[in-house]
Amino acid sequence: MATNGKKSRKKLIIFSVIGLVIIVLGLIVFLGSKKEPVLAVNVEKVSTRTLTQVVTATGKIQPEVHAQISPEVSGEIVLLPVKEGYNVKKGDILLKIKPDIYVAQRDQFQAALQQVKSALVKAEADYKRAQGLMKKGLIAQSDFDQAVSAYDGAKAQYAQGEASLNQAEESLRKTTITSPMDGTISQLNNQLGERVLGTQQFQGTNVMTVADLSKMEAQVDVSENDVILVHIGDTARISIDAFPDRKVNAVVYEIANTGTSKNLGTQEEVTNFTVKMRIVDPGVTLRPGMSMTADVETMTKQNVLSVPIQSVTTRAPKVDVKQGPTDGQSGMVMTAGQSQKTKNENKPKEIVFVVENGVAKAVPVKRGIASDQYVEITEGVSEGAQVVSGSYKAINRELEDGAKVKIEEAKKTGAGAPEKSS
Repeated sequence: MATNGKKSRKKLIIFSVIGLVIIVLGLIVFLGSKKEPVLAVNVEKVSTRTLTQVVTATGKIQPEVHAQISPEVSGEIVLLPVKEGYNVKKGDILLKIKPDIYVAQRDQFQAALQQVKSALVKAEADYKRAQGLMKKGLIAQSDFDQAVSAYDGAKAQYAQGEASLNQAEESLRKTTITSPMDGTISQLNNQLGERVLGTQQFQGTNVMTVADLSKMEAQVDVSENDVILVHIGDTARISIDAFPDRKVNAVVYEIANTGTSKNLGTQEEVTNFTVKMRIVDPGVTLRPGMSMTADVETMTKQNVLSVPIQSVTTRAPKVDVKQGPTDGQSGMVMTAGQSQKTKNENKPKEIVFVVENGVAKAVPVKRGIASDQYVEITEGVSEGAQVVSGSYKAINRELEDGAKVKIEEAKKTGAGAPEKSS
């Protein structure tokens, strides 16, 4: 019996120890789950830099001066002495249109004018004779008025015939088209023997383009939000797809006053403004239509406080949605003005996370200009403060005001060198 009692006590002790171990492990797990996590972040000090604000836009290389050649008369091309790439001088013949129909029209109007001229001569003689008889009182007033009317009608017919002949001769002259400028045939759209359409009121067939390729420009479309930053005289760096290892300099010389919209009436609707930049010393042979990207330097500021551009994020203030729009004290419903004030206060604010003693503090800031890497801070932080610069996930999702953090070394990348600190 004594042996059985000893075994029972032994089992009880074992189970008690096991239970105690389980309880201790459970407490460790429970307390560990309650422990606030520590986020690993990269930091960078707030420092002064020289920042250059850049507006980037894409577009095409085009000649600064060019002329589209469109005939004002229709017909078949019977002479085309130029080809694409030919150099021409002002006054050189570019093409001729078959003149047969216009020669016939001219001859027809010449013959008609001769008949009208004969009628005019007769009407003038009748008028002068009636005028002499009228002075002597030998004809009635009605007869004299009839002679005057016939003479005036003959003069009008002659003027009309003369105008028709001039128009026919002008149309005949327009069958030969000459170059309006010195330049190069940069585009040729028609061939010998093809028919072209020409009108005097509207632009006809665009047969070719003559361009001065010694003066090239970059034309880009800038969004309505960015165009207000661009000014005449701004410097631009042009990257041309055909020359990936080179950049050429350009200067903004024209900004469109009216925008052009695409995808009207849809969610994808955008409004852009055309900006033209004169290329200076390209160092390469440029051709019309080449694709390019322009970085327009719109503003430069010296010695401004700045932080990495990714350090600035937005946070919306936490609001107790259960309370609703009350004043928070008396529980009374707020007026429209108070409600608007509350809405403004609850708008997302731009902040940076400043690290002090292992804790990230959310600090509201106001930004100024931005380069491609850094952004100017005009209010909120002072020089030397450590702001969180990474990771992107930590800055934009994980970090909250008061979160515990540990600083780790940022991974070096092959990105371009940052702006110089002063």
